[in-house]
Amino acid sequence: MGLLDSFEKGLERAVNGAFAKTFRSGIQPVEIASALRRELDTKAAVVSRDRILAPNEFTVRLNPADEERMSRLGSALQTELDQMVRKHASAQGYSFAGPVRISLRADDAVAAGTLSIESRSAEGDVSWQAVVEIAGRQHPLRGSRTVIGRGSEADITVADTGTSRKHVEILWDGQNAMMRDLGSTNGSKVDGHATKQAPLHSGSIIRIGRTDIVFRVIPQASPRRPQTSSTRLFDIGER
Repeated sequence: MGLLDSFEKGLERAVNGAFAKTFRSGIQPVEIASALRRELDTKAAVVSRDRILAPNEFTVRLNPADEERMSRLGSALQTELDQMVRKHASAQGYSFAGPVRISLRADDAVAAGTLSIESRSAEGDVSWQAVVEIAGRQHPLRGSRTVIGRGSEADITVADTGTSRKHVEILWDGQNAMMRDLGSTNGSKVDGHATKQAPLHSGSIIRIGRTDIVFRVIPQASPRRPQTSSTRLFDIGER
């Protein structure tokens, strides 16, 4: 089942029989989903290796008659659109600078059966934060060198007797990261391979003792400057 099929099925389940009765004619919710997906693909921008920034705020303008039909679905439509945008972004490797926001607005200037999308991103207002995830908890890497181990002198401590007091260090310069083993007793692995040192990319898994440490680089929104925006018009026949 494709992403848009999943979207439509999910929306139909959420609103039961009202789905088919409401949308026998006029613009369909799946057309909005398809247009949002294209907007993500069109406006996604590569900001560095392995980092593609996509718009996170969308205003969908509809003819008042179409917007009124959409409003009958209440929060179900908003929820399904949000989930669809996040799933597509995840599948394509896109990052967001902030929370996803999608709003539907009535606009007399939009012809029935068509829609326009205005998208905004925080491009230029984004910094990249390195973090490690241990047992579901995120630990930001505050400095250029972070020591991980079971000792109290480590910057990040793990409750694992299979690790050394100072087991590994992570070096981060704001662009690149590396793991170095600090002469541990039981050694270290990166992505399943035993190693003394290795470069890290977002998603790399460091294993020390019985503990998995996931290294990630995530976008952080800074105080906004005036945002960039764009508007695209779509006909419901455009797929």
